[in-house]
Amino acid sequence: MPVPTFRSLALIPALAAVPLAAQEPPPPSLEFVFEEIVTLGEATAPGDTARGGRLIIPITGGTFEGPEIRGTVRPGGWDWQLRRADGCTDVEADYFLETDDGVVINVVNKGVICPGEGGAFAPVRTHPVFEAPRGKYEWLSKTAFIGTLEPAPPDSGPAVRIRFYRVR
Repeated sequence: MPVPTFRSLALIPALAAVPLAAQEPPPPSLEFVFEEIVTLGEATAPGDTARGGRLIIPITGGTFEGPEIRGTVRPGGWDWQLRRADGCTDVEADYFLETDDGVVINVVNKGVICPGEGGAFAPVRTHPVFEAPRGKYEWLSKTAFIGTLEPAPPDSGPAVRIRFYRVR
């Protein structure tokens, strides 16, 4: 593997000569990647901590599917929640996906759930990080993603639906 050098610093004066408008990247856009239905077990409430009320929810399985990837959510992950004094809840889920061709991918998905106006459901956005092995799915480890989090359809049992979008 080549070692990076500082030769690229020589390009800085050339870039400075280009008008600023030509240097600005296009604004980001989103591209749908896949949707998960993640099934959940019974929550454990260990109690209040100095940071807030802790809630631990086991991830018991699920499925995911998108245009370029599909498979199952492996049981054994956890959703760590922290109820804050301001009424919001920090969420951090750590779990594994297994693609239909046998590749295992770690997901750490973080977000904040806050009640909407009058206690109504408010949209929840998350920021997932994927750790995929080198190969077919390593692109998941090399870009930024945004997720949406909502209750799954009632026939899914205790579950959430998460949709992931690649930031372009």
